[in-house]
Amino acid sequence: MSEGYRETGLAVMIGLICAGVAYGAGLPLPWMLGPMIGNTVAAMMRLPIRGPDRLRPFVIPVIGVMLGSGVSAEMIGLLGSWVMTLAILPVFLGTAAGLSFLVYRYLGKYDSVTAFYAAMPGGLNEMLILGGAAGGSERKIALAHASRILIVIIFVAIFFGLVLGVSSGGQGATTWVGLQVPSLQDYIILGVCAVAGFWLGRKAGLPAAPVFGPMILSGIAHIAGWVVVAPPSVFVIAAQITMGTIIGTRFVGATVTEIRRDLGLAILASSAMLVVAIMFAEIIAISGHIPLSQAFLAYSPGGLTEMSLLTLALDQDVAYVSVMHIVRITLVIAIAPYVFKLLMPRR
Repeated sequence: MSEGYRETGLAVMIGLICAGVAYGAGLPLPWMLGPMIGNTVAAMMRLPIRGPDRLRPFVIPVIGVMLGSGVSAEMIGLLGSWVMTLAILPVFLGTAAGLSFLVYRYLGKYDSVTAFYAAMPGGLNEMLILGGAAGGSERKIALAHASRILIVIIFVAIFFGLVLGVSSGGQGATTWVGLQVPSLQDYIILGVCAVAGFWLGRKAGLPAAPVFGPMILSGIAHIAGWVVVAPPSVFVIAAQITMGTIIGTRFVGATVTEIRRDLGLAILASSAMLVVAIMFAEIIAISGHIPLSQAFLAYSPGGLTEMSLLTLALDQDVAYVSVMHIVRITLVIAIAPYVFKLLMPRR
C-alpha cells in the first residue's frame, strides 16, 4: 500500500513540476499539458509512477459544477443554433471513425475487432469494455484511446494558440475567482450540486454521469440565480493537473516499442479525425450560427472531461461543447456494437 502511495506521489510531483515549467514556458493550457507530457515521458522511462485515480471521483463532479457555472439563461435562446451541429454529428462520426479504422486495420495490421474499437471516438473505458467483450486486444484499445486523448488535447491547444490566436491566459480561466469570492451559501449550493448531481446522474443512467449530473444541477442553480459565481479557480487548476497526470500515467506498463508503435498509429488516426473535424467545423461556421473555434472544439474527438476543461480554459462556450461531446459519446456507445455486428456478422 505504501509503495502505491509513493508511486502516486511521484506522479503527482512530476505533474506539479511540469505544470509549473509549462506555465513558465508559456505553453498553451499548461496545467493539463505539462503533467500529461511529463508523466508520459516518465512512463516511457519506466519510472515507478501511478495515476491518482482515487482523486478522480472527487475531481470529476467538481469539474461538472465548474462547467455548469458557465451556463446562463441567455444560452437557452441559442439552442436552435445547435441543430446544425447535432444534425451532421453522426456523419462526422462515421467519417472520422472510418478513416481511423483504416489506419489501425491496414497500416497497423490490427485484427478487425481491435481496429474497430480502437477507432471509435467514444469514451476510453466504454470502448475498452465493449472491445474486450468482443474479443479485441484490451491493451491495444486502451493505448489507442489514451494516445488519441493525449494527441487531440495537445493539437487543439497548439491550434488555438498558433492558428486562431486564442490563449488560455495561463490560469486556465480568463477571470480569476479567489477562494474568498464564494460565500458560505455559495459553497453549500455548489457542494450540493456536486454530490447530488453525481448520485442522481448515476441513478438516472446518464452518460458520463459523474460530470453530466453535477453540470445539469449547477446549470439550473446558475440560471435560477441561486448562485452567481463559479467555483474558485484553484479548483480548476487542481482538476487540470489531476486529469493531466492521470492521462500521462495511462502508458505505465507499456514497452517503449509498444508506445512508439501505438503512438505512431494514433498520430495518424487522430490526425485524420482532426482534419475531418476541421472540415465539418468549417461547414458549421459557414452556416453562420457557431464560430469556427467552438465548432472545432465540439467535433475534436477528445475525452468529455478533458475537452470540457480545455473549452473552459480557452474561454469558449462550455455548454455547447460539453453537450456535443456527451451526445457524441452516447451515440458511439449506443450504436458501435450494432454497427460492429452489421459490418462483421461472422464475428
